[in-house]
Amino acid sequence: MGGRYILAIDQGTTSTKAFLLGKDGTLLASKGMPLTQHYPKPGYVEHDPDEIYFSVLRAMADLIIRYDVRKGDIAGVAITNQRETTICFDGDSLRPLHPAICWQCRRTSEICKREEYVQRLDEITYKTGLKLDPYFSATKMRFIFEKVKGAYDKAKEGKALCGTVDSYLVYRLTDKKSFLTDYSNASRTMLFNIRELKYDDVLLDLFDVPRKCLATPVPSGYDYGEIDLHTETVPLTASEAESLEILNGVHILGVAGDQAAALFGQTCFSKGESKTTFGTGCFTLMNIGGEVLCSKKGLLTSVACTLDNDISYALEGSVFQGGSIISWLKDEMGLIKEPSDCDRICSQLPDNGGVYMVPAFTGLGAPYWDSEVRGAVMGLTRGTGGDYIVRAGVEAIAYQVAELIMLMQEETGIKGREIKVDGGVCACDFLMQLQSDILDMDVLRAGTDEMTSMGVAMVAGLYGGFFEGKEELKKLYKTSKIYKPRMSRDKAEELLGGYRSAVRTLIG
Repeated sequence: MGGRYILAIDQGTTSTKAFLLGKDGTLLASKGMPLTQHYPKPGYVEHDPDEIYFSVLRAMADLIIRYDVRKGDIAGVAITNQRETTICFDGDSLRPLHPAICWQCRRTSEICKREEYVQRLDEITYKTGLKLDPYFSATKMRFIFEKVKGAYDKAKEGKALCGTVDSYLVYRLTDKKSFLTDYSNASRTMLFNIRELKYDDVLLDLFDVPRKCLATPVPSGYDYGEIDLHTETVPLTASEAESLEILNGVHILGVAGDQAAALFGQTCFSKGESKTTFGTGCFTLMNIGGEVLCSKKGLLTSVACTLDNDISYALEGSVFQGGSIISWLKDEMGLIKEPSDCDRICSQLPDNGGVYMVPAFTGLGAPYWDSEVRGAVMGLTRGTGGDYIVRAGVEAIAYQVAELIMLMQEETGIKGREIKVDGGVCACDFLMQLQSDILDMDVLRAGTDEMTSMGVAMVAGLYGGFFEGKEELKKLYKTSKIYKPRMSRDKAEELLGGYRSAVRTLIG
């Protein structure tokens, strides 16, 4: 396989970046391209699909210019993306029929309460590994079909296409030649049978989603087609447009949802290995091997990164609010000037003052799955200042993640000694140490926080022969810091108990 790099696109919730992965594991990054989140109503979160696409082009152009990448340097392209976010667009004109409905959006809460869906809860979970929740794509598609005149009829004819962000990008980057999605993304639509690795006819009928409008599911490592960009038609500078020409003819060889990609990037290739990504939300995944395990305690099961017939599944717990809590403390509350202030503020307080935050800004995920509850800060006294609220917000991240990991340990019977972590929020030493203390586990922070990009680039590299095997990939894994538990178990249990008490008070 020729070329010096795999180019990985990381299309996230708040920004898009591009990366170059070399054979020695070096990861070179582009400038981040901010992505606007729109909040038209309380609980609604949207993106502009065109802005998503152009942010990808600009990130790739910045990368190519920044590192003087030449024709032939790129061995293959990989895409990782925010999952569940749903885009419906005209297959010919590429015009969005509706703004992209973000994974965080709760607008379909009422749709999820419809009797015809509630009656099929067990079947939905058995087939998809998911809960009936606005988080997933099926009800987002149903919303668009019901609200946008003509969208459903176009979808039945295959003229309107509906998919997650990966399939939208593949379609546009290949100039409409490929409309494909990978199993890890398809398994988050609530239309995909994870046991049979195909869309389920019963679920398609239940949610009334035409098969013709959906991207074809394939393994994560796969030839998704050639890049074919007509840069003269997009709003780029002349130098950006010229730089992208070197990508034409390069094949997209890997696609994976961000969390499946991060699990792979953390080299969690064996059953029982787990990771948590601390981003806008926090996502804990455990590799559970080749057999589906349906959670009885609110966790999800999805397909992990796949290569040919190498199929494995992941048990997952999702925390909707992770780094977004830090953003809220900064942007809406004005309690910190920079995210890095959290470490100083939290560390200088002797304790949390009995203050707990339940950050249910858009409801609670596992294990509660309550889309109606909203956030609260509890335990306030006259002496409570802003610093205690900052600490409560940071601590809430650790408590939420701890609950997920403990549930996984209960359901699988696997008590790991360590958990691998990545994501920008890992820069908070106070949080990482608290996470280790609450879980009584070593926390291994990856050498780079960009494990989603690392993972999907590894998938593309394995598929294309850039890397020879998983053993080679394991040698590339490095840690930047290891946190070991140092808090007494009594104190750790007291803190987690305080958070759980606050949640119970809030949800009744």
